[in-house]
Amino acid sequence: MSKHQKELDRHFAWFEKKLPSGPSKFVGWLRKPSSIYARIPIAVLLIVGGIFSFLPVLGLWMLPLGLLLFAQDVPPLQKPMAQGLGWIERKWIERQRAKLERERIKGMQ
Repeated sequence: MSKHQKELDRHFAWFEKKLPSGPSKFVGWLRKPSSIYARIPIAVLLIVGGIFSFLPVLGLWMLPLGLLLFAQDVPPLQKPMAQGLGWIERKWIERQRAKLERERIKGMQ
């Protein structure tokens, strides 16, 4: 398993923990190597849905999710997806710290 695949697995595990039980089980099943025949079509549908995000119901959120699923099986996508998720994680942590700092300062006043 490559370094980037391990990083993607770590991000998927974090994502699964944040989901409710039912969707979490589905994502866990979808990540299994034996689920490749379901994962690829779902990834393609999500990517296409993300491209047509200007239509009602479909959204831009579908594109990165589809690429993330697709990256499970396409090694050239693993590095950029892992880097992108790492950047998002760093920004998320920075934002949470800034929010806590603002709340701390507000509480001191």
